[in-house]
Amino acid sequence: MDIRVAAYGVIIEGAQILLAHWNEHGRSGWTLPGGGIDPGEDPAAAAIREIREETGFEAEIDGILGVDSFVIPADRRLSDDASGPLHAIRIVYRAHVTGGTLTYEQNGSTDYAEWIPLEQVPSLDRVSLVDVGLGYL
Repeated sequence: MDIRVAAYGVIIEGAQILLAHWNEHGRSGWTLPGGGIDPGEDPAAAAIREIREETGFEAEIDGILGVDSFVIPADRRLSDDASGPLHAIRIVYRAHVTGGTLTYEQNGSTDYAEWIPLEQVPSLDRVSLVDVGLGYL
């Protein structure tokens, strides 16, 4: 079984949430900015790095909201080289923007980012992580 540990940020300003648009392996949807933790990398530092890469914003972590854990069966994995199930562990932080300018990730798993009104989130095509993150609030 493979294990993937990732860190994400819930960033809300006023009545808007910062989301990234995931677009990979022929599937897409809105997600929280964040992603995989590099070997030896602190999870909070990974969240900050991923937020910057996917949105262009510098961020600061306010605290941990929760940890989500689930297993993806081998036959449902998106990777072509997957040989077994994947245990996904997602660390979700509350964060806020400290600087930067909204930009889009180049050559990554997301193709753009946007401030979305919270009232529109239920109607978005989104990954489950968005609901997980908002559920921690």
